[in-house]
Amino acid sequence: MLKRFFSLALILALTVGLTPRASASAYDAHPKLVVILVIDQFREDYLQRYRADFKPKGLRLFLDHGAYFPDCYYGYSNLFTAPGHSTIGTGAYTDGHGIGSNAWWDLDRNKDRPITSVEDERYAIVGMPQGSETGPGRSPRNLLASTVGDELRLDTKGHARVFGISLKDRAAILPAGASANGAFWVDEATGRFETSTYYMPQLPDWATAFNASGRLDQAKQEANQPNTTNFENEIGSTPASITYELDFAKALVTGEQMGKHDVTDMLTLSISGTDILGHRVGPDADEQQAIVDALDTDLDGFFAWLDKNVEGGLGNVWIAITADHGVAPSPAIAAQLGMNAAQIDTKKLVNELNDAMNQKFSPGEKVVYVLPKQELPFLSLNRPSFERAGINEQEAEQAVQDALEGAFSALMKPSDIKLPAQSKLPPRPVLYRSYTRLQLAAGELPHTQFGDLLAHSYTPNGGWYVRVVPAAFQMGLEKANGTTHFTPYSYDRHVPLGFYGAPFTTGVYHGRVEPVDLAATFASLLGVNQPSASVGRILTQALKPAAEVTYPKAIPARTHRGAHPTAGKNTTPKAPAKSATEKPQP
Repeated sequence: MLKRFFSLALILALTVGLTPRASASAYDAHPKLVVILVIDQFREDYLQRYRADFKPKGLRLFLDHGAYFPDCYYGYSNLFTAPGHSTIGTGAYTDGHGIGSNAWWDLDRNKDRPITSVEDERYAIVGMPQGSETGPGRSPRNLLASTVGDELRLDTKGHARVFGISLKDRAAILPAGASANGAFWVDEATGRFETSTYYMPQLPDWATAFNASGRLDQAKQEANQPNTTNFENEIGSTPASITYELDFAKALVTGEQMGKHDVTDMLTLSISGTDILGHRVGPDADEQQAIVDALDTDLDGFFAWLDKNVEGGLGNVWIAITADHGVAPSPAIAAQLGMNAAQIDTKKLVNELNDAMNQKFSPGEKVVYVLPKQELPFLSLNRPSFERAGINEQEAEQAVQDALEGAFSALMKPSDIKLPAQSKLPPRPVLYRSYTRLQLAAGELPHTQFGDLLAHSYTPNGGWYVRVVPAAFQMGLEKANGTTHFTPYSYDRHVPLGFYGAPFTTGVYHGRVEPVDLAATFASLLGVNQPSASVGRILTQALKPAAEVTYPKAIPARTHRGAHPTAGKNTTPKAPAKSATEKPQP
C-alpha cells in the first residue's frame, strides 16, 4: 500500500512538473521588443474619420489586427505633452508622477523665465558641435514615479534595454523613465539628434553616424526648406519630420541590437509632427488630415521594417499606440458653427490681474504680482512681491481668484457687446471655475467626475498659483486659426488606445478605459512590478488565454530575477566610474 502511495505521488509530481502553469506560463515567453508608440496631439476620432485612407498595416495594424479601445479618455485635466507622456509611462496621474505642465515658474532656479519639465543644469547636452549654445542639460529629475520601462530594467537587473525617442526632449525622456539607457531628441534649431550627460558622455557611434549621414539634409529637402535654421517650426510640422524620426528609430534599433537579446527590450517612440502642425491649423484642417495620412504610410513601412529586423519578426513584438492628449477645435471654426468659442488674451489677463493686485496692495505702484510668460490653465504668482506686502499664500491666491471674474470681463471687446445672441463670431471669454493651489492640495473640490479630474491634476510645482477653467471651446491663443489643449473637456482627453502582439485578442472593445491602463497591462504581461504610482487597470478583456499565446522563438526562462545565462552587455557608452561624473540625486 505504501509503495503504491509513493508511486502515485511520483506520477503526480511528474505530471505537475510537465503541466504548464495555467495563470502565466505562456506569458513567460516574453517578446523580444516592446514598442510604446505615442502620437502627439492625436484625438481618437482621427482614426474614425480617415481610416478609409489607411494602409493595411499602418494604423490599421491596431484597428484591424489588434485590440483597439476607441473610448479612451484621460482621467485628469493636465492635457499637455509632458504630463501626458509621464502618465503613459508611469500609469499614474499628475498627483502620482508630479509632472503638471510642460514648464512652470521656479524662482529659486530661474527668475527670468519658467523652467521646463526636463531641463537640468547639473548636466550638459551631448551631440552638438563644439562651441554650440545648447543651454542646460536634460534629465527626468522631476518625474516622481517609476515607468514600466524602469520596472523592466529593475526586474532584469539592468539587462533589458530601454530607450526613448522624439523630436521633443520631454516626450523622449519622461515615458522612458529614470533608468533608461538613453533618450534622444532633436535640437530645435538644427534638427540634429542629441542627448544629455545624464545618460552618456557622448553619442553612440551609430547616432553620430546618423547625424553625419546626410539624412537631415534630405529631410530639409523633402520639406522644401533646404536652408532652414529653425528645424522645429519649419520641418517639424511636415511629414518629412515623421520619416526622419522613424529613420532614427531604425538606426537605434539596429545600433543597440534591440530585440536581439535574451531579455525583452523596450522603445518609447513619440511622433511630434502632428502636434507642431496641429497647433497652427487645428484638427479640422486639410493639412492635418494630410499629415495623418503621411503618418499612416510611414508606420506601415516602419512596422514592415520591424518585421524584418527583430528576431522572429512582428510575432515577437508587442506594440501599443496612444496619444499624450487630444485637442480642441480652433475657436474660429467652432464659433462659426455656433459654439461658445473664444480666444483668451493671456497677456492681457495677466496685466488686468496685476492692475487689480496693485490697486489692492500697492496703490500707485506697478508691482509684478502675477508672473509673466504664463500658459493657461496656471496663473503663477510672484511670491516675493506678495511677501513684501505682508501677504501670505492663502491671502494672495484668494485675492487673485477674487479678481478673475473682473479680469475675464475686461477681455471682452467693446464691439462684442452689440452682437446678437445667434452671432457666429467669437463671444466673450467666460471663466467657468477657478481653484487656488491650496484648495487643490486640500482636496476642496466637488465630489464629481469633474472634481476628480482636477484632483488627479494636482502638482506642487509652480509655487503659489491659481488654476483657471475657462468655458468649453475657449483657450489662450495668439494665432487666429490655431488651437491648443489644457482643459478637462472631452476633446482634450479623448485619445486612441490600441495593442498589437501575441497576447492580445483582435477586436474593438467599447467601454471607458484610460491611458494609465497601458503601463499596467504591459507590466502585468511582462511579469514585472507595477510602476510605483500606477493606478491603471489590466485590460483583461482583450487578453487571450495564456495557453493560446505563442511566439516564433521563445526567450529562455528566467534563472534568477530576470538574469539570463546569455544576457548581453549594454553597449551604450557610459560615463567613467568616478564621483565627478556620477549622476547627482535629484
